[in-house]
Amino acid sequence: MGHTMSLQRKDRSGLQLLAIALAMATLLAGCSSTSSTSGARVVDRNNAAPKRPTVTSGQYTVKPGDTLFSIAFRYGWDYKELAARNNIPAPYTIRPGQAIRFNSGTTGSTTVVSSPSSSSKTTVIRRPVGTAPVPSASGKTVASVPATSGTTVTTVPAAERTAGGWTWPANGVLIGKFASNGSLNKGIDIAGDLGQPVFAASGGAVVYAGSGLRGYGELIIIKHSDTYVSAYGHNRRLLVREGQQVKAGQAIAEMGSTGTDRVKLHFEIRRQGKPVDPLQFLPRR
Repeated sequence: MGHTMSLQRKDRSGLQLLAIALAMATLLAGCSSTSSTSGARVVDRNNAAPKRPTVTSGQYTVKPGDTLFSIAFRYGWDYKELAARNNIPAPYTIRPGQAIRFNSGTTGSTTVVSSPSSSSKTTVIRRPVGTAPVPSASGKTVASVPATSGTTVTTVPAAERTAGGWTWPANGVLIGKFASNGSLNKGIDIAGDLGQPVFAASGGAVVYAGSGLRGYGELIIIKHSDTYVSAYGHNRRLLVREGQQVKAGQAIAEMGSTGTDRVKLHFEIRRQGKPVDPLQFLPRR
């Protein structure tokens, strides 16, 4: 009799241990599920500009409204390198129907790189009366701001950071910072009010003003030197024309939301065609 009761107590103890083990397993499974849910990927919608690697094969056929620099911007090239590859001398004039090749072979390459689906409009250059032509900004010249992916941070000499006399391109809240990762921002994003002024961050020549580059909306590119250019995207209205000289702090556009999902300015600085962190150049706020 005593032996039977001892076995029953052991059975009950075994069942209790089994119940506790099952309860702990259920609890752990629930914790694992919660952790997986909370780890869902967050997508940054602030960066509307397309990121693509440099195209190094095939060729592109020039369409009305294209410029050498807008093609360099679109396919990840420095404009001087693309001009040298195609034997195009300054002021880098190109014409509709001309083949711009990206590979190092002969011009007879048969691979054609298609243009983005967005329509390209013809840009008419109207220089202000009384101003001299800008040698590097003819009717078919636009500074290169290539949207490359996987680009590392470019080391900028300290002397160069202040030489241009850079100023902030807009007033507002900084909502997006530069990142060297290819999938992230190649400039900064500043939120503001619709129609507020956008300013030239440094003096130079306007070498692109239009909406032919998908993802940037109404875009302005300013060439400051053979080394530096800056870009201003998503504007509502452009106040300057290609070929026009501008000064640091001059109003060049009105802030908007073209090519993106909110009112903001997307601002980039490129050194020899490579993206650099604008916050290295702009005064501390």
